Amino acid sequence: MITTNELEERNATVGHSDTLLELKDVKKHFPIKTGFLQKNVGQVKAVDGISFSIKKGETLGIVGESGCGKSTAGRTLIRLYEPTDGKIIFKGKDISHLSEAELRKDVRKDIQMIFQDPFASLNPRKTLRSIIREPLDTHNLYKGKERDEKVEELLEKVGLDASFINRYPHEFSGGQRQRIGIARALALHPEMIIADEAVSALDVSIQAQIINLMEDLQEEFGLTYMFISHDLSVVRHISDRVGVMYLGKMMELAAKKEIYSNPLHPYTQALLSAVPVPRKKGVAKRERIILKGELPSPANPPAGCVFHTRCPAAFDLCRQVVPDFQEVKDNHFVACHLYK
Repeated sequence: MITTNELEERNATVGHSDTLLELKDVKKHFPIKTGFLQKNVGQVKAVDGISFSIKKGETLGIVGESGCGKSTAGRTLIRLYEPTDGKIIFKGKDISHLSEAELRKDVRKDIQMIFQDPFASLNPRKTLRSIIREPLDTHNLYKGKERDEKVEELLEKVGLDASFINRYPHEFSGGQRQRIGIARALALHPEMIIADEAVSALDVSIQAQIINLMEDLQEEFGLTYMFISHDLSVVRHISDRVGVMYLGKMMELAAKKEIYSNPLHPYTQALLSAVPVPRKKGVAKRERIILKGELPSPANPPAGCVFHTRCPAAFDLCRQVVPDFQEVKDNHFVACHLYK
């Protein structure tokens, strides 16, 4: 078994030309301030030292309970939040401390984001033409009428009629608005898209349409996705690998098939036991694992393993020592003392 540091050394030695993005011990802590002078009295450890990589063309699903830090991880990765510590390596370049001008020049065009709320993420005072043209205007791509033609092309790519170009967001359904958000994310021909709960606000039938659209676009444009969701069924459908987060830390990371058929971490096992599955004649009913207690506060996380307060398999070492995020099987990583 190897630790994260040893894995980084091995990757550096072997060389991973297919790795698009890599996070190394990335943290995002938000200060807690109080009083008239706004004195700093603590920190919310939303993301607390996560390390993983994403290969070109793959979809990495990130799952976990609300408040586990998965959305913060995505926003920190794209530098909407400034990382507190750690390194974000994109195409071999450390982008953790680039200025806004450097980000706009070297990164913004290549990493785009689809947000959770398809209404709040669109300016209600702008038409589709203005919304989708904005990235093209900002980066000075195409000219004059060519930009409008590009907007119409993007609308058709996401399944919307080009005649809608002068309409406003309130004139569309939730699924149509999310298609608009996808078209805007595609405008700059990015290499990677971070989808932050991109289908959670939509009806189930519309979710399927959006997921299928994203898969088609991935195949057509060679996109890489980081797909953030709390819905394990959706993540299973779209992902190649799955990472499980809890209280700002990565608990488990492996190929989709491995995670769903052989989960190792007690937290992953509990999450998967809650997913409803059709009963088959002659097959025993799957045991439901009920986690006791509430999710601890990220402002005051437990010592040792952050999951030990709810873990049915916890023992003394779990309460004292933070487990390493280690490879216990081929490309199957877990942070648990049960496998030390």
